Amino acid sequence: MEKKNFSLAVSPHIRSRESTAKIMWSVVIALLPALSVGIYLFGIHTFYIILTSIIAAISTEGLFQLITKRKIRIFDGSAVITGMLLALILPPTVPLWIPALGSFFAIFLVKELFGGLGHNIFNPALAARAILLLSFPLIMTSWVSPFDGISCATPLAIIKDNLSAPLPSYLNLFVGTRAGCIGETSVLALLAGSGFLLLRRIISWHIPVSFIATVALFSFCSGKDPLFQVLSGGLILGAFFMATDYTTSPITKKGQIIFGLGCGAITSLIRFWGGYPEGVCYSILIMNVLTPLIDKYTLPRRFGTKGVRSQHLTK
Repeated sequence: MEKKNFSLAVSPHIRSRESTAKIMWSVVIALLPALSVGIYLFGIHTFYIILTSIIAAISTEGLFQLITKRKIRIFDGSAVITGMLLALILPPTVPLWIPALGSFFAIFLVKELFGGLGHNIFNPALAARAILLLSFPLIMTSWVSPFDGISCATPLAIIKDNLSAPLPSYLNLFVGTRAGCIGETSVLALLAGSGFLLLRRIISWHIPVSFIATVALFSFCSGKDPLFQVLSGGLILGAFFMATDYTTSPITKKGQIIFGLGCGAITSLIRFWGGYPEGVCYSILIMNVLTPLIDKYTLPRRFGTKGVRSQHLTK
């Protein structure tokens, strides 16, 4: 009789074939449609913004890891994603030192000082954008229309400030021919990239759907146009590509839904009654702070125990 040997090992016993690098580069691929449409709509300067942001992010990460004698991880794609996301949430006319400075903030202040990939509290790209907006408000709120580059207001700003400018149609909002950040205008391009991530199971539906549905519900209850509010601003980009960041979002499905509900509620409060026409950035950052608390109360109970939640589940 053949003798079988059993192997004893610590958990996890089931391993995924996915790696950090594969996941990161999948997100890079998913962002390419929005990136391409942004360059097409706003011109070659946006390409230089994106390129500068990516190079600055990679350089900052590599230099920091070299100085601190950490393992060089610039090829795992995480710095590329940070640079791309930051560029895509910038106005298309910012000078090139803005994405360079923003990438430095994102990588050095928000990511590496907290311990590197997997240890940051806030989404690096969003935190960097918040810093830039507070530091250079005029540059960070200068918008132009696609193709002709004429200064104009964003759809949300037109409503917020009761401006006399005409509002774009639903079709324009969906395709992307309206003022806004480089990568947030084309809902079509963003949904194409999001669909790729959902099919690859890189992200799940829980945060994006609860986020978007909450904004739509708040809009309806406040007498606003729900469809216009969903298609405008950075909601789609934020819901699918920012709020779903593994490190800064809850790990349980219940927690992710709570996270999305909170993001949607805060976004709506800022849009309708706050000082800014858009609230996606700050809503996600605020909910990032609450992620550990959400995880604490939504983690499953240990098997065979009563009233004790597992303290050892990690991402």
